[in-house]
This record gives sequence, structure tokens and C-alpha cells, in this order.
Amino acid sequence: MIRFDAEQKSFILSTTDTTYVCRILPSGHLGHVYYGARLDAPIDTATLEVSHKIEVGSQIVYDEADRSFNLNLARLEVSSYGKGDFRDPMVHFRLPDGSRITDFKVVSHEILALKPDVPELPATFAKPGEIAETLLVTVADPVAGLSIDLYYTVFVEADAIVRRAVVKNIGAGKVMIEKCLSANVDFPAGDYELVTLDGAWIRERHIHDRTLRPGIVKIDSKRGVSSADHNPFIAIKRPYTVEDQGECYGFALVYSGNFEATAEVNPHGLLRVMMGINSFDFYWNLEPGCTFATPEAVLTYSASGMTRLSQNLHDVVNDHLVSPQWQKRERPILANNWEATMFDFNQRKILRLARLAKKAGVELFVLDDGWFGHRDDDLRSLGDWEADRRKLPDGIPGLARRINRIGLDFGIWVEPEMVNPDSDLYRAHPDWAVKHPARTPSLGRHQLILDLTRPAVRDYLFGKLTALFDSAPITYCKWDMNRSFSDIFSGALDCEHQGEFAHRYVLGLYELLDRLTTRYPAMLFESCASGGNRFDLGMLRYMPQTWTSDDSDGIERLFIQYGTSIVYPPSTMGAHVSAVPNAQTIRNTPIETRFNTAIFGLLGYELDFAKLSYFDRAVIKRQIAFYKEHRKLLQFGRFYRLKSPFSGNDCLWMSVSEDGREALVGLYQLLAKPNGVAEKIPVAGLKADSAYKIVKRPQYVNLRTFGDLARHALPIKVPAKGLIFHLLADHYMMETEKDEIAVKGDVLTRHGFVPKQRYIGSGYTAEIRLMGDFGSRVYHIKASERIEPRV
Repeated sequence: MIRFDAEQKSFILSTTDTTYVCRILPSGHLGHVYYGARLDAPIDTATLEVSHKIEVGSQIVYDEADRSFNLNLARLEVSSYGKGDFRDPMVHFRLPDGSRITDFKVVSHEILALKPDVPELPATFAKPGEIAETLLVTVADPVAGLSIDLYYTVFVEADAIVRRAVVKNIGAGKVMIEKCLSANVDFPAGDYELVTLDGAWIRERHIHDRTLRPGIVKIDSKRGVSSADHNPFIAIKRPYTVEDQGECYGFALVYSGNFEATAEVNPHGLLRVMMGINSFDFYWNLEPGCTFATPEAVLTYSASGMTRLSQNLHDVVNDHLVSPQWQKRERPILANNWEATMFDFNQRKILRLARLAKKAGVELFVLDDGWFGHRDDDLRSLGDWEADRRKLPDGIPGLARRINRIGLDFGIWVEPEMVNPDSDLYRAHPDWAVKHPARTPSLGRHQLILDLTRPAVRDYLFGKLTALFDSAPITYCKWDMNRSFSDIFSGALDCEHQGEFAHRYVLGLYELLDRLTTRYPAMLFESCASGGNRFDLGMLRYMPQTWTSDDSDGIERLFIQYGTSIVYPPSTMGAHVSAVPNAQTIRNTPIETRFNTAIFGLLGYELDFAKLSYFDRAVIKRQIAFYKEHRKLLQFGRFYRLKSPFSGNDCLWMSVSEDGREALVGLYQLLAKPNGVAEKIPVAGLKADSAYKIVKRPQYVNLRTFGDLARHALPIKVPAKGLIFHLLADHYMMETEKDEIAVKGDVLTRHGFVPKQRYIGSGYTAEIRLMGDFGSRVYHIKASERIEPRV
């Protein structure tokens, strides 16, 4: 809900639990007043603002008529440089006369009973039947010949406000945009901490906190993609804020290219938070009468901790961003051949993997890299999207039909944005690659990037991909992108427009994705960029899920998925069970833990089913049956983070149904501790007035886990190094402890539950919870009518 208080010239934007207030200052600027817990009307803005009655020393007085007012101490909604605000500005322009002074004041405002479309860029949208009100405030600088439309859309139930800006040249000369961000929020002085999601390839989105002190903290990407270095998200929180209590603010950008996010504390303690397109190596020519639109920034606030903040963002993704065709639509369990075969496969091998995957219960088979051109390694053939008949004599149509006859849907991997120098495409169109004509280009993974600023390149790719998708029953496409940008130059742009390349590339990508997803609305697209190098809200608008990381290790994934969940719901996270030792960490993680981690995402298997023991095949079949039974809850339940792997030896999270009557809890141990303490497991999101039954998921342990100690776990004494022992280990399904607990809801919600005793080194029985290094458990909680004794 949005309303305008004419007396105070204030705009009040309200969601279910939050209020955002800005107002027209006496100077004419748009000032920020309040963002936080919901306030009831009427709101006296004077009680929310610091009032200066006299001039503050060493400041630039904005107007001699009011010497108490200066822009450097004002809390603003849009900031610029040149009139006394010495903080980093939201916008910065080079005007026709070479000056850079701008001063934007409110000239009009309007409350719209809709969410306006955003041309050329991915954007959020209102749910069917929902009226998402939008505040439009226009500020202008007539001397500079510029106006800015500031949009604020309110998603009431998600407790989110979506901001963006549109700059228009209303003057007679060309203006150069040097910086134009999506959002500017100036917070009052106080103690704040900054939360960022940082990392690198195969360790994306690790959580980092830091105390904010006077100065500027900035995260950004200069890679051409949103990057694994820093995700396009930041949170501001109080020092006392944890997962389930305390104030915090989230800012997430709906964009997939170079971005920046800054948190600046000035010498007077005011905090300015900004986010948008990276101003580094960026400029934009704005001709008279033309406009420039920024991507959207999603803002949300929580008074009850970081988990609630994340749930707000999850609601935005699931209800207001992901394509309606895929909202709350359960995703298939897939098998991908990449880690099983790499480039070394043929049709016979692929079909064998597919048959074994089908026996295990898999629903979709995905053919990864290596199916086209002469792609025997990563040195050649990117861009030549024709099947390699040496490997696939029946081509993609024939293979897909065979996969379908096995009983599986068929999916395929592509990397359309890339080209190898050793490819027919590059030999035919070397000018289509991103490179400078006077320089030898630097390669990434032996490949170059195709120039998507060129319409001809986009048309070529659209033609190739539609020919592929139309040729066979393909229901899924994994869209990869395996390098960052270098040697940035486009032969399609003149010298005055080279600084526009990075943004124009992203716009070209979005145009291509929009055409493809419009033509194939039923196809499931999964975004990938060397894993999580482009995991952002922009890509999720076109592709409802993303390959979370190339690291499929079940323990490292705890850190990656925990951090990813700060912004993105499990329904967006591709998560696979792979072989051991893991290719990225050389870690031997139990197959049950690999599964227990992956199920709090979109489950897949990426291993050679033909090389699995009977034990592993039997376990996987049971795993898949369990996931199918609880798929909706795991993919679309309300996600709670309860214990962080970043701050201890355990990780704990859970997914809860919307009505609070069912949940699944994942408990993970990094390393076994001798003679450890007894623990209780906290829960969240359940109902105190219900009764619940808790059942541990059936799990199995391979006898090799015990070594010589297996003699104490088996009814017969078998040497640990003999043939009989290894036969038993490959075939004997030794179940771990059974655990069933009946408990009242008030006890469960306030105390948690106590699992069976953990192994502490003094003996083992069927009642002991054996959790060695990298051990885990999953507990199913469901409302019941009565309390029964514990089993």
C-alpha cells in the first residue's frame, strides 16, 4: 500500500510488516526518512528525522536562505555530485559543456495501481489478481537538461520494495552517463555490519560479515558476469542480529553483468547503501529525447533475523520473478553424464548410463559437453552446434528418441555465448568474437566470447538453437558460460560507444533468452557459468534454476548452499550427488551425506552408474524414492537456517510446509569429535498447538566404514581384509539406528528434540547414532493426532 501525506509531503510505502518513508524536503530534494518495522498511520516525519538548527562546520551550505541545510548531512533517495554532497553519488553525468554538476529536485509524483513493464531488462511482476502499487517520483535538473523517474513497487506479502530509475535527456545536447545506479538508501547514524556473499570458482557465496566504520566498502564484478567473486547482494544488519532475531536489510540486483554495491559511512555516521550497474569502464551516450533504464533492485527488511530476510527474498523469487510456467512446479530428478564420462563417450555408453539411471528412479537424462563438432576435449568446436556422428551415429534426434523409449525425458547442454578459435564458426566469422583487432586475444578455457551486441550473432544463435530444439524431444537445456570477459572491444560499436559494450552485451543476452523462452515455454532451462559464476536474479527471470557450483562435494556444498540460501530458495539450486573421491576436493564423503546435502536443492546424480557397487545402487534407489515422496516440501517449503557450518562443526537447516504441519530437518557433522557432548536439535516454523511425530530417514552404512571394528557390528566374525568381507560390504544393507519420537508441539517448538546418542568411542549398538567424519541425518517431522511412546 502506498499513500501520500500532502501536509508533510511524504510518501508512505507499507507492506505486511515494513514501512518505507520518503518525503519532499523544503529544498525540493527527495529525502529518505525511514525504513524498518511497520508504522501505523499517522506518521509524524519530524519524529524520525534529525533536525539541524544551525550551520554545521566545514559543510557547503546549499542555500544561504537556510544555512542549517547541507546535502552532505541530508538523507537522500537520489544523490549526485557538485552541490556539497561529498559521499559517492548514485548518478554522475558529463554534460554537453563538460561540467558534471547536477542537482535533482522533485517535479511530479504519481501512485500507479500496477507494476509497470521494464523494457529490455528482466523484472519482477505482480501475482495474478494482485495489485502491486508503484510510486513514481520524477526529479529533474533543468540546467543539466536531465530528469530521472524513480520507481518504487511494493510487494505487500513478500515485504519487499523494488526500485529502479529511468534517466531522460530533456535538453538539447548529448549527455554522457558515467554512473547510474538503481537504488540509494541513506540510513541514520548507528552501528551496522555488512554481509556479503563472496568466493571463487568451486567455493561460491561464502558468507562474510564485517563491521562498518567511516569509509567505503565496495563489492563489484568486472568480469562481464555477476561473478562468483561477489554475488550481487548485500545485507546491512545490527551487531546483535542472528538468524532468528535482530534487524537486517537486504539489497539484491536483478542483473547478470558488471555490478557494484557500496556501503559508505561518512564522518557523521550516516550510512549510504547503493547498488546498480558497475560504473567502472562504463559510460552511456544519452542523446536528446532518449532514456536509459537501470535494472531493478529488490529491497527487504526483517525485524526477526536473517532467516526471515531470506524468506522474503525467496518469496520474491518464487512468486514475482520465476516464469509463471515454473512457479511452484516440481522439478525432475536428473542424471548428467559429465562427471561420469567427461568427453569420452559414445551412444552405447550414454544409453547404458540412461538405462541404469532409469532403474534407480531418475526421470531426466542430460547429455553434457562433447556431443557436437569434433569435441574430444575443450580445445575445439564450440560454436559448431551439429552432432558428432562419430559418437552419436543417430544424431541428437535418434539419441533423444532412444532415451525416451527407456522411459526418461531428454535434456542437453549448450554453451551458445562461446566460440573456440578452432571451430568452423570462428573460421567463418572471426569478427564475431570479442577481441581487439590489433591484439592477440587472451583465452579462457581455450575459448572466446561471441559478441552478443551484434544482432546478426543473436539471430545466428537463435536459428541454431531452435533448429536443435525442434529436431528432437528435448525438455531441458543446461545453458553454460565458462569464461569471464577480457580484450573487450566490439567491431560493431564506434569509438564513442565502446564504453557501452558490457551493458549492451547483457541486454543482447536478455533479448536472446527472451526469444527462446517465449518460443519454448515448456522447456526447463538451467543456467550455469562455470557453476555459480552467474547465479543472480536476472538469469532466474528466464531460467528458473541455476547450477549452484561445479563443486559437487557434499561437505563443501553445505557452505555453498548455506550461503546461497541467503538470497536464493532451494527451488533454484541445482544440487547433484557425485562419485568419490570427489573430483574437486578428493574427499570421500558417505553417499548418504552426499544425498542429504543435495536434497535441499534440485536433486540430480552425476556419476557413472555402471561403476557403482550393489550397495550404492540400492542406496540410490531408496534415496530417489524418498525424494519423490517429499519433493514438493524440499523444493518449495519455507527454508530455515538453524546452525551455520561457517561458525561451528555442525550444519543444521530445515524446510517447513506452508501450514507448519510437516518439515524435513538436515543435520550434518563436519568432523567426528571423541566423546562428544549430547545435543538437542532446535526447530522453527512449526505449530505449538499441534502434536508431531519425528522419524529419522532410513539410512545405510557401508561395512568398510568400520574396518576391523566391523566384527563388533556383525553377528559373525569376518576378517576386514578378506574376500567375504568385501562381498558383504558391497551387498549388505546395514541400516543405521532407527529413531521415532512423538512430541507435543509446544515442547518441540520451545525445546527442540533430542536424537539418539551419538557414537562416542566406547561401543556400538543398533541404538547408537554412528556419525563419523562428514556424517549426517535427515528427520521427517509430521503433525499427528496423538502422542505415542518413542521407538
